[in-house]
Amino acid sequence: MLAAAGSLLRLRPGRVLRCAPGPPREAARRPSALLRPQGLPRLSSGGAPAGPGPRAGKVHRVPAEHRPSQFDKKILLWTGRFKAMEDIPPLIPREMIDAARNKARVKACYIMIGLTIIACFAVIASAKRAVERHESLTSWNLAKKAKWREEAALAAQAKAK
Repeated sequence: MLAAAGSLLRLRPGRVLRCAPGPPREAARRPSALLRPQGLPRLSSGGAPAGPGPRAGKVHRVPAEHRPSQFDKKILLWTGRFKAMEDIPPLIPREMIDAARNKARVKACYIMIGLTIIACFAVIASAKRAVERHESLTSWNLAKKAKWREEAALAAQAKAK
């Protein structure tokens, strides 16, 4: 991020800070001018641009608006944020979608945990039934290898003839 080149200090692409002993006049008058991104207005605590200059109108700070996709709408419904698809406004705050996605992620994790526990009990029940039938993985493996040996012996006899 920082790279010194002669009397210039490059902070990030497009931002250069002069390191020479005599700073330019503009930087001496406004030392924060080099740190503030160019092209963005300075805002006062009221949200209106500070300093002299023409005002186009009152600046209002509104939350970032986002147009939800169909998938976002389904997540908002599933998490209980809205009761019906028609209740969802065309523009909603990004934070609301993020909160709904996090809630949906947690719900999905709980569902996967439940399904894993159910699958564990199903495997235990299946293994108990296999024990009652006197079946095991070892017996299946021995039977399979005996079958392969028998097939190899038959193939060797057919080849010898």
